[in-house]
Amino acid sequence: MNLATDEKTQTDYIKLEGVLRDAYEQASYGKGKERHANDLPFHQQRILGITRNLGTAQGLAYQVQKKTLEALDMKTFAQQKRELLGAIVYAAAMIIYMEEQDQGKE
Repeated sequence: MNLATDEKTQTDYIKLEGVLRDAYEQASYGKGKERHANDLPFHQQRILGITRNLGTAQGLAYQVQKKTLEALDMKTFAQQKRELLGAIVYAAAMIIYMEEQDQGKE
């Protein structure tokens, strides 16, 4: 995948980039790192280890749905955002897991 480098594309997608960066920062510097990292790289943390042990991404899919629905019940935008960023991280973990499974089929 090539990242677009033209100025219009960068401008048109700047808000998306900001949200994805916030999700990355939450996982790598915030709650995710504090509670779950155990000094391991993301792809070796429990989020993916448990998924590999189960042999299915359904647990990750459940977490995406749960966090999304929980965000709707939160009272402040800051709380909602935190939950939704977590959902994005779980969705990213699903992609990593599915890529691994796809590579194993080649």
